Amino acid sequence: MDEFTCISSQQALALIEQGAAIADIRDPDSFASSHITNAVHLNNDTLPDFIRDSDMDQPLIVCCYHGFSSQNAAAQLAHLGFDKVYSLNGGFEAWQAEHPDQCSR
Repeated sequence: MDEFTCISSQQALALIEQGAAIADIRDPDSFASSHITNAVHLNNDTLPDFIRDSDMDQPLIVCCYHGFSSQNAAAQLAHLGFDKVYSLNGGFEAWQAEHPDQCSR
């Protein structure tokens, strides 16, 4: 199964409030500068541990800069067995503009 759903930041916020996990695939410096609260930085090096430690049935939101790269990553994570995978439309840029109080440094 390689299916994922693109969602708005409002939909993502509702899923997060229900316990969804967030994977941020931006570069390490951008992630360190600011990210969605409770997001996990995900890259090729951290992917094996992320898969091992994750609940594949828990909803997973994938975030990038603008919402394009996250679609490829979401499809890959769905292919790897994650059941409910979402790509954040507009990426972190949209999230930060709409939910600045939901960002961590």
